[in-house]
Amino acid sequence: MWLSQALLLLILAGYSIATEITGPTTVNGLEWGSLTVQCAYGSGWETYLKWWCRGADWNGCNILVQTNGSEQEVKKNRVSIRDNQKNRLFTVTMENLKRDDADSYWCGIQKTGIDLGVNVQVTIKPDTQTPALEWTTATASLAFTPAATQKTSSPFTRSLLSSTHFLFLLLLELPLLLGMLGAVLWVNRPQRRS
Repeated sequence: MWLSQALLLLILAGYSIATEITGPTTVNGLEWGSLTVQCAYGSGWETYLKWWCRGADWNGCNILVQTNGSEQEVKKNRVSIRDNQKNRLFTVTMENLKRDDADSYWCGIQKTGIDLGVNVQVTIKPDTQTPALEWTTATASLAFTPAATQKTSSPFTRSLLSSTHFLFLLLLELPLLLGMLGAVLWVNRPQRRS
């Protein structure tokens, strides 16, 4: 008898947790564009931290951005989150979408014990308005040929210095290469005859 009561309690507790937060099951975005996801939550969760996390596995997903308990927008890289506590709704915006942003994400609420969450599948479709790449052999450089209806904020206008990988190469590997070049020149310097 106690086993059936415990099972009923677990089922009801699971149902109540599942209905505390809701969101879309799938969201579509265009490459280089942005998308918005709205997740609603029940009464009593207004001041709790809300988060947006990436990864199919609930336990191992990577939290990309998290609120601070207020209605202030928090932005981290290309993702922002804002909580509207009056309407019990938080909004996640992803900008400058890339094809590899397509993945399984979670809207979540941090709480003691196991957090609340709902899974959202994000799909990214290629944008047909992106600039075409063209190789110019006369100048031996890569030239961008923008489409006639190109958006004002092109992804190709970003500085190469904003790339983390490029900064890593520049700051760590360049001094190493210069040091090796100096050592080779030092060893191969002409010897003075006495």
